[in-house]
Amino acid sequence: MPDLGGTWHLIGWEIETEGRVTHPFGEAPTGMICYTADGFMSACIARADRPRWSTGNPRKAPDAERLAAFESYFHYAGTWRIEERDGIPHVVHAVTHSLNPDFPGTEQVRRIDLSGDRLILSAQEGPRHHRLRWRR
Repeated sequence: MPDLGGTWHLIGWEIETEGRVTHPFGEAPTGMICYTADGFMSACIARADRPRWSTGNPRKAPDAERLAAFESYFHYAGTWRIEERDGIPHVVHAVTHSLNPDFPGTEQVRRIDLSGDRLILSAQEGPRHHRLRWRR
């Protein structure tokens, strides 16, 4: 089984749909995913160019700024386990906390491609194929 334990830093996130590739958080997103030995995980991803609040306070920021902050950041956490599916290792994230209120209670399944200090987690979502590249 692959050793995912520790912290991984995001190199890139791309989504391929019918041969077209997009980068939902730009060409150089930031982020990290942590896998603890006792079975917990946390992942966050952000656009690299997120603007600061014009007010210095999110509670006083205009709605458009708060929406932009939400749309440029992604986070969830929970527990993790590795399963083989059709002979291929997958990590299953059982989500307990998330910026997206629809994620808690779901299981996010990602295919694992691990080579040295490089990790690709991928998932098929309908016609969309997500690939997140990480380095240890």
